[in-house]
Amino acid sequence: MDEFEIYNLKFEINLKYLNIKILNSNFKLKIHKMLTHTDLKKGTQFIYENQPWEVIEALLVKMAQRRPVIQTKIKNLINGSVQEKNFQQGDVFQEAELVKKNIKFLYSNKGQYFFSEENDPSKRFSFTEDQLGKQAKFFKPNSLVQGIIFQEKIINVISPIKVQLKIKEAPPGIKGDRAQGGTKAAILESGAEIQVPLFIEEGDIIEINTELGEYVKRASE
Repeated sequence: MDEFEIYNLKFEINLKYLNIKILNSNFKLKIHKMLTHTDLKKGTQFIYENQPWEVIEALLVKMAQRRPVIQTKIKNLINGSVQEKNFQQGDVFQEAELVKKNIKFLYSNKGQYFFSEENDPSKRFSFTEDQLGKQAKFFKPNSLVQGIIFQEKIINVISPIKVQLKIKEAPPGIKGDRAQGGTKAAILESGAEIQVPLFIEEGDIIEINTELGEYVKRASE
């Protein structure tokens, strides 16, 4: 444990779990929270190999006469790649400092998705379908999504977990018992194909879980 005194304020810091940077000669400190392997839970965002990652799955595994390990599946927030990694006692990571802001989805073309600043259409940028993942097929032109900012650069996009989209094409609806559980393929206004209940008809607006890529309910219900 190390002890510091700044402007007559005395405190102690365990340097093993903190990364401190002096920003200027006025002794302003920026303290980065450091994470251990046990902090890696679903949704945790951290720096690994100098890039931001998010934990998709995490499982603590205890083996006889061995140190416990955390088996994880992690997603690179810049390129969208997913890896399986094991971490153990002694592994320390910097927490990813990410900022979110509203951006506007414009259109897609040949697997490339184009966005702009919310209030400035001239400032455009794009991401590939691989970077965005399956959420991309539920983007609606001129709708707002959130851009993820890392080191002052927008590195990826987050869609709302639930969105409402209109059914563009669907076989005729079947009225009757909804408990039958049958489904059919339908095309959304975004161009995505999704399985919907048999009673859903063309023109209906439905709610979709973008993380699972699944129908939730008819919006009017």
